[in-house]
Formats: sequence, structure tokens, C-alpha cells
Amino acid sequence: MSAVKDPLLRARNIVQEFPVRGAGGLRGGVVHAVSDVSFDVHTGETLGIVGETGSGKSTLARSLVQAPRPKSGEVLFQGSDLVRLRWKRLVAARRHVQMVYQDPFGSLNPRWRVTELVEEPLLGYGVKGAERRRRRVRELLDLVGLDPSVFGGRRPRELSGGQCQRVAIARAIALDPALVICDEAVSSLDVLIQAQVLNLFERLRSELGLSYLFIAHDLALVKQVSDRVAVMHLGQLAEIGPADALYRGPLHPYTAALLDSVPGLDPATGRARRPVPLRGEPPSPLDPPSGCRFRTRCPRAQDRCAVEEPTLQEHSPGHSVACHFPLDTPEPDRGEPRHLTRSAPDTTAGRRGHLQVEPLPGRS
Repeated sequence: MSAVKDPLLRARNIVQEFPVRGAGGLRGGVVHAVSDVSFDVHTGETLGIVGETGSGKSTLARSLVQAPRPKSGEVLFQGSDLVRLRWKRLVAARRHVQMVYQDPFGSLNPRWRVTELVEEPLLGYGVKGAERRRRRVRELLDLVGLDPSVFGGRRPRELSGGQCQRVAIARAIALDPALVICDEAVSSLDVLIQAQVLNLFERLRSELGLSYLFIAHDLALVKQVSDRVAVMHLGQLAEIGPADALYRGPLHPYTAALLDSVPGLDPATGRARRPVPLRGEPPSPLDPPSGCRFRTRCPRAQDRCAVEEPTLQEHSPGHSVACHFPLDTPEPDRGEPRHLTRSAPDTTAGRRGHLQVEPLPGRS
């Protein structure tokens, strides 16, 4: 990744809203799914996006590929604004941005054989020559660890979940994309298969020069595969920064609460650390709170938080937070709860290399 070159993908002020219809077709409000989200993805980088269920992660991913188009904003990919592209130009651009979905069985046609499933994007984009396509399908299956002679004639129901997801990955990379969006791509798999699929993603990134937008709710997995991590809350970015810095010293109370909700071991004492639940219920995206959308559950909230919406501000190189009272500043009027104090840097091993899935270490 080079900070000098222009980003591969630049999302600016993405807004996605959905009207709700009540009885008789009357307008019942608007779901504010994504609200003014901006970020960059650089060539060769993996950007992880985490957040609670309903925070807008998957909606953001679909807005990037214009399915459906965002209500407003820009999605600049390799110099072209995807929001403004129409018809054939948008189809041509989508060739370079592919998605891997959460449910491997639901994303594959149950009637087709594996070779037909992997060949479909080649046919759709007019790759000529039947022998050329067959050769490419064999290469792709080998690349994802499936023997074409063994698995090529099978249908999805004859495969395991991990094997189905490998087929979906082969389809996603068939057209040599520059960016792959992984939307909860391993959340439906067991832990051992998760590790295998994540190692496959990492190997493909190295061999093919891919960039990833990795969406998940498992904080441990996101840390291990991501160069940078963005935290979403109720349709907005709460914090974004280098993975190690964000996990060791979160700046947003919501990020700290997410980390404290993960069980693990205290590295200092060796004792099991119980998860600390985040108090309160998430607000409804139909009627989000004024000002900071996290203020109704934040113990650091002040009057300013109710009237002024925080914006992302850089607090250290590459590490930004949208909070009026981030965790690296003293709390204004009350003692800071233990589970929201800023943690000291830990000495855990690096996240790159061969992946071993394990719970996040405790934060002192």
C-alpha cells in the first residue's frame, strides 16, 4: 500500500435511505441506513468494517456497487464515479469490483454444477472460446484449493459450507478484479473452516494483488486480516485507523465497548475476562438521536453531544474519530467507567502471516 498514490476506491459522503410505508401505503418514515460515510481503500490494502447488527455495514457495501445506488454521494473507483455511470459503463466497471456474500449456498444456483457456476461470469462478460473458459475454470478451482476432477461436476448441495464459499471466491476472482468486497464472508462457517478461508483470502491478495473491503462482526477476525479498521454505528463511521492502534488504544467509547464485549484472557493475570455488555438498546434508524447517535448509551455524553453532531477528526496519523470527548481526553464531569478507559498498549503478536483464529486478548 502506498499513501502517495491515489486510492483505488474513494467513497465520499455516501447516504442511503429507505422510505417505510405504513398501512394503506402511507409514508411511515425513513430508515437512515447510511449517513454521510467517507473513506478510502488503497491498492493492496484490506480495510475492515465492524459494527453491531443493523449498523449499516452490508447496506454500505451494496451502495458501493450501486445495488441499489446511494441517495447521494460519490463512489470514485479508478477515477470513475460509479454513481454517475449508467448501463454498459456501470456493468463494465463492476467487472473490477466483485462481492463474496455471507451465505455461500444462497449465492449459488443449486441446479448448476461447480464448473458452470465458475464459468458464468466469464460467459456474462463475453470471454470467447469454450476451451479457454474451461482452462480458466480449472485454474480458478486449483487456485482456491478445489480439485477440478473431484469437485467440478458436483452441485452445491454436495459440498460443505467451506467448499461452497471457495466456489463463490473462485467466481469473484474469475474476471481479475481489483477490489473484492467480503460481506460477512466467513460468519456462517465454523472456526477451523474460517481460518482456512481467511488464509485463502490472504494468499490470493499476495498472489493476485487484490484489495479487500472486509465486513464482519467478529472483531478478532477483522484485526487479523485488516491493515485498517473502520467502526460503524447506526449508519455512521465512529472511528477509523490502523488495526493495531485502534485495538490497543480505541478513541471512541463505542469502539471500546465493542472490544470489551469480547470474552478473553487477561494477559497480566491469566484469568478469564468476562465480556462487559454495552448498556441500553440501539436507537432505531427510523428515528436516530439528535447530535451524536451514540449519546443515549454513552457514559461520557454531555449537553454538547445532543445538539452538535461530531465529525471525523484526525487525532494521530491515519487515526480519526467522530467524538466530542474521545477516550484520550479526561471525562468532563464524572469518573470514567473502568470498561471505557483507554487501554495501555499490549504486547500481542503481529496479526499478519498464517492466521490462527482465537479470541481477542484482554486489554489491561
